[in-house]
Amino acid sequence: MLRITLPDGAHQDYDTPVTGMEIARSISPGLAKKALAIEVDGQEQDLNRPIERDARVSLILRDQADPKALTILRHDCAHVLAEAVQALYPGTQVSIGPPIEAGFYYDFYRQDGVFTPDDLLRIEAKMREIIARGDAFERQEVSRDAARTLFADKGERFKVELIDDLPAGEAITLYRQGDWIDLCRGPHAPSTAYVGKAFKLTHVSGAYWRGDSNREQMQRIYGTAWESKAQLDAHLTRLEEAEKRDHRKIGRAMDLFHIQEEAVGSIFWHPKGWALYRTVESYMRRRLEKSGYQEVKSPQLIDRKLWEASGHWDKFREEMFTTHDDGDARILALKPMNCPGHVQIFRQGLKSYRELPLRLAEFGACHRNEPSGALHGIMRVRAFTQDDAHIFCTPEQINSEVEAFCTLLLDVYADFGFDKVAVKFSDRPEVRAGSDSTWDNAEAALRDAIDAVGLSYSVNPGEGAFYGPKLEFVLQDAIGREWQCGTMQVDFVLPEQLEASYIDSQSQRQRPVMLHRAILGSFERFLGILIEHYAGLFPLWLAPTQAIVATVVSDANPYAEEVVARLTAAGLRVEGDTRNEKISYKIREHVEARVPLILVVGRQEAEQGSVTLRRLGEKAQQLLSLDAVEALMRTEAQPPDLRP
Repeated sequence: MLRITLPDGAHQDYDTPVTGMEIARSISPGLAKKALAIEVDGQEQDLNRPIERDARVSLILRDQADPKALTILRHDCAHVLAEAVQALYPGTQVSIGPPIEAGFYYDFYRQDGVFTPDDLLRIEAKMREIIARGDAFERQEVSRDAARTLFADKGERFKVELIDDLPAGEAITLYRQGDWIDLCRGPHAPSTAYVGKAFKLTHVSGAYWRGDSNREQMQRIYGTAWESKAQLDAHLTRLEEAEKRDHRKIGRAMDLFHIQEEAVGSIFWHPKGWALYRTVESYMRRRLEKSGYQEVKSPQLIDRKLWEASGHWDKFREEMFTTHDDGDARILALKPMNCPGHVQIFRQGLKSYRELPLRLAEFGACHRNEPSGALHGIMRVRAFTQDDAHIFCTPEQINSEVEAFCTLLLDVYADFGFDKVAVKFSDRPEVRAGSDSTWDNAEAALRDAIDAVGLSYSVNPGEGAFYGPKLEFVLQDAIGREWQCGTMQVDFVLPEQLEASYIDSQSQRQRPVMLHRAILGSFERFLGILIEHYAGLFPLWLAPTQAIVATVVSDANPYAEEVVARLTAAGLRVEGDTRNEKISYKIREHVEARVPLILVVGRQEAEQGSVTLRRLGEKAQQLLSLDAVEALMRTEAQPPDLRP
């Protein structure tokens, strides 16, 4: 007798092994039509695989907007894409084709050409044929030698390499759809027909095989797939809007920054971009000072011995930039993070429990050797500044410190215009430092703390830092995209490894708890998010140039200079435009540069001591006295934390 337990606790008994599809049909025919796959004791598998033991099961259904269902559909679509490409372009080799956030991709190797936008349309048409054919996804478990021979005979050397790298003893599975076959763990929906019509190939990019720049150059075709046409259309609209908001394009239009090959992964901040950077930095510095943080500065170059002691050398060695000290052959590393340096500051002098919590903050310049293919504008760079702090506290202070941090973080996000924030709890990763009992204590402490704060959260299994569990704070921007920025991590490991201690009320040495926390993450990435969130149309307090004083006639130039001087003296970021150009041309140019206020002055304004105010995005204009404009701008340009 086989007992199958359903999600609601009900159970069904079977005399023989039963498939997921049979379970679905026994519940209702309608449910069977919606089912894509099944979870058996938490493991996903195909609906047609028999379940041979007592198990707790849950069906993965197409119509529930379940991320698991979307992942399966996108994986199916990747297989259909690969079959279509090989049917249309014989000799093309396939490699890997995973589902990813909002879509999927597949990497191909061709020696006879590159894929073009027209090719994508042709491939899509072929994919629709394959989907309409409705071939079943058939799972087959084979020996390593059989799999290797199969793909070697087909000339698929990338698949052979993947097979060779699989751990000894691991089951090797293939999935067939019609005559086409692929190396794959699965699971898949019952047939290609389940993919449906809500898919689209979006673009092609280059990628090195296995991310190694010394290996073959692959062609990566990206696509997206959804449960319905309406969802697909909404996603494509978001992509179009995201394209318009691309921080690299807006950065050029606003003259904020540039990046060039001579300093790959580093940013050249222009005056306007640096004004934006400094505005955000000054705001954050004020918020931290009011919250009891002390700002510090730790060295850029630190001996590898400290990184080895902290455990970062084993974890991050490949991402570190290093140099040798010729005098004594030491290896120094540019810091990829600030944590060990802050422990060294804490260790200077004997600390008493009365000094805790001690909150050390640093806008720390860090460097990480990110792969060149992963770099993206100012969002993913090699040289960045972390909005970083570490709180050294007692175990009893964890709850109050986490609560204070969450309050600060949510206030900061609201000031920057983000009111939708999700929280994820990330527990122990597979590779980690510290004992299981240490992790048990750390996870319990962090879970108790977030429960005490009262914020709801989801669990992100296995994604904690190597030294402790963490909370991840995920922002939603103006077009619904999610960005993970803030973190709070409870660490019992690093203070032990680096021998940090304090004297408790009984005059005994104790290890402090170390809370690693960030709000913005990195300044560079957060500024990229801000640019795209606002599409460059910043509120006045953030705008790099808050106003332009533009003249209609040259006779007004002296008055325009007076206006600029007065508003600049008031602490406002104002520039003048007295060029010999038509006012309509000037306005168009400054609108393109996203300047919030344009103050137009001519003979009349010069005589009256007034300006004509034009707001970005509005056709109406106002004639105001200079006193009124200064008062208006002072009020609107006040940072949120300084407003009455």
